[in-house]
Amino acid sequence: MPKGSKGLTAADLDMMDEAQLAEELDKAKAELFNLRFQIATGSGADNGRVRALRRDIARIYTIARERELGIRTAPEAGK
Repeated sequence: MPKGSKGLTAADLDMMDEAQLAEELDKAKAELFNLRFQIATGSGADNGRVRALRRDIARIYTIARERELGIRTAPEAGK
């Protein structure tokens, strides 16, 4: 796992439904915005975390798109 990653692996994201994926995406985007703002103001933000967040966001988008195309399936509601 890269430095600063929250452990959002493809396997973890596969277990989430669409609402949870959207929530994780919103949290990651908000955190990325805040980190970029901290970097711009010079308050010592972690550049490694920015990279990890960008990768997490890309991973979430990939899982969502694969579900759209039918490559992956969303978890069943009963589990």
